[in-house]
Amino acid sequence: MHDDDPEIDSKAEVRLALAQLRQTHQDLDAAVAALEANPQPDQLRIARLKKQKLILRDQIAKLDNRLTPDLLA
Repeated sequence: MHDDDPEIDSKAEVRLALAQLRQTHQDLDAAVAALEANPQPDQLRIARLKKQKLILRDQIAKLDNRLTPDLLA
C-alpha cells in the first residue's frame, strides 16, 4: 500500500488510473484548444482548464513514479 493514494494498490490499478488521467488530460487539452479557437475566447475558463491540466500532470507523474523502480535505492 502507498501513502499517496491508499485506494490504488496493484500495478494494474495504477496503470488503469494512469490511462484514465491521461485521457482526462487529453480531453482538457482539446477543450482548451476549442476555447482558444473562438473569436473571443473565455480567458478565465481557459486558465481554469490549464490549471486542471497541471494538477493532472502532477498526478500522472506520481503514478508513473510508482511504476518505475527507484534506481538509486
